[in-house]
Amino acid sequence: MAATSAARSQSGPQLLSIGQVLARLNPEFPDLSPSKLRFLEERQLVTPARTESGYRKFSPADVERLRLVLSMQRDYYLPLKIIRTYLDELDAGREPTLPGGITVTAPSMLPSERRLTRDELIREAGANAMLLQDAISASLIVPAEHYTEDALAVLKALVELQRSGIEPRHLRGFRAAAERELGLIESALIPIARRKDASSRAKAQELAREIAGQLEVVRSSLIRSALGRL
Repeated sequence: MAATSAARSQSGPQLLSIGQVLARLNPEFPDLSPSKLRFLEERQLVTPARTESGYRKFSPADVERLRLVLSMQRDYYLPLKIIRTYLDELDAGREPTLPGGITVTAPSMLPSERRLTRDELIREAGANAMLLQDAISASLIVPAEHYTEDALAVLKALVELQRSGIEPRHLRGFRAAAERELGLIESALIPIARRKDASSRAKAQELAREIAGQLEVVRSSLIRSALGRL
């Protein structure tokens, strides 16, 4: 990792407290908490400066690094050990790659992801009202007053699949498969979930992402293997 933040000036006005960092990042990442920030520091994803009294102080570069880490977790379900390797490669001036050929773009400076109305969702996905309703009936999209970017990505994918003759009703099993995977993850988290402290909750969230990422690797491998037999 590049020279640590601890070497920076600890009294400059550009440095932020944990509370100020949360105020900047919570609109995009509502689950971010002081314990999660400390957990990311423990995993050496960020190295804030320290005052003489031991308080953490974050630079603007630290905040952007945290935004990148949290975006990679949220958008790509990557475990922290892979994210840390990626950041180490960036710090060394190299152009790292991620498993599965994932391309990471720098997160936007604009706050929070968009919320789309039903009509906006349909229009931006290039879909129609019937396809959205079929997706909701197949439990592929949860009905809501406002929809997220995830819902938009799913509906766009369904538009493309429909062109190949694959309808939402053909994908009903996807929801059941996702619920089974969730059950596996919850079972694996039981030992940590029994602890009620904030640090354990942060570790449980990270372990859940790691397990989800490994399940995705297995699923993708099985699909590629099956495609090879076509």
